[in-house]
Formats: sequence, C-alpha cells, structure tokens
Amino acid sequence: MKLYEKVISLIKKDISQGKYKAGEKIPSEPELMKLYGVGRSTIREAIKTMAISGILKVQQGSGTFVNNSFQEVSIEQRLRRADFDDVNAVRRLLEKEIVKLAAQNRTEEQLQEIEQYLENRRLAIHAEDAQLCADTDIAFHTAIAKASSNPVLSDLYYSFTLIMRNFFLAREKQGISRFAMNHHLHEQLFKAIKNKKTNQAQLILQRILDNNY
Repeated sequence: MKLYEKVISLIKKDISQGKYKAGEKIPSEPELMKLYGVGRSTIREAIKTMAISGILKVQQGSGTFVNNSFQEVSIEQRLRRADFDDVNAVRRLLEKEIVKLAAQNRTEEQLQEIEQYLENRRLAIHAEDAQLCADTDIAFHTAIAKASSNPVLSDLYYSFTLIMRNFFLAREKQGISRFAMNHHLHEQLFKAIKNKKTNQAQLILQRILDNNY
C-alpha cells in the first residue's frame, strides 16, 4: 500500500468515527501533515484522490470539506450490529479460501509462527483462562490468514477478529470447554497446512466452525 493510500484509510476512519463530520471542513494541509506524519505531496495526493471519489470536496479559497453525500459505515461498525450466525457464515467463506491459500503459499517461517500460536492456545486451555483462550485462538487463525499471502484477505479477516473476540467473551460463562474440545482439530488443521493438503485443511476447518457454537 502506498503512503497516500494509508493516509486515505486514516482520513476515512476518522470520518466514519465522527472526527470529521459531513459538511464540515477538515484541517489544513500543514495540520494534516502533523496529524498523519507525512509530507505535503502525500497529503495533496490523498486529498485529490478522495475528491475524485466524492468523499471530499475542495472549495478554492475556503478549504476542503467532507462531502455531504458521503456516509461510510466501517466494517467494524457493521459487524458489531450483526448476530453470531451472520458473522460465522461470512467467516466460513473467508476462512475456506484462507486455509486453501495458506496450504499453498505458507513459508517455513510462517509455519513456525502458526505452530507457536497453536502451542499458546494449548497453554491457555491448561491455564483455564477463557480470555487468553479467545486471544490465542484468534492469533492462531490470524497467523494462518497472513500465510495466505493475500493482504486483502488477511486485512478483511483481521476486521472480523475484533467482533469475534466480543462473541467469544459474551459466551465466557462456558469457560474453556469449547476451546478444549476442538483443540485437536486445530492441531489437525496446522498439520494439513504444513503438509500442503488443501482439501483436508478445508474439511477440518469446516469441522472447527461446525463446533463453534
């Protein structure tokens, strides 16, 4: 991702969170340079691109404004409104492709990282720490997403981890039982990815998600 594209993402995030409201003027170029830690040319490229796409409106002599017609709801906001069944259904679609690509593209270094998170998950279960179980489970699946070598897919999956953590914690009264019961499936998933068995990895993932309730 180019630097000006990162700035665009940051500005859009600030708009979606209400820092810059529709119809309001955004900070001047020097202020934006300080806020986002980039040079003038990067800010100008970001503003130009956002103006072309209709997010911002540049008024000569007055400044740059958030377009009144622009309303963006971040994926995190959408996910917070969703119920577990909807999130899990989309997760199935994402992770099916993720594990296939991970089995095809993973490096030895990435395998070591995935294996370490798998071990952390096991230790969290033995410690009977539900919060840590949720965190290590998400870290394990996120490491697999990174191993897919598809940054868009990986970033999209990361957005899902924010809401998945909330779902896990909402069911914390179940303790560690769900994590413990399907840990052997996570071990099998790791082995399938390590051995580049794409079909097997997808079947194991299906079993994991089927037992995710």
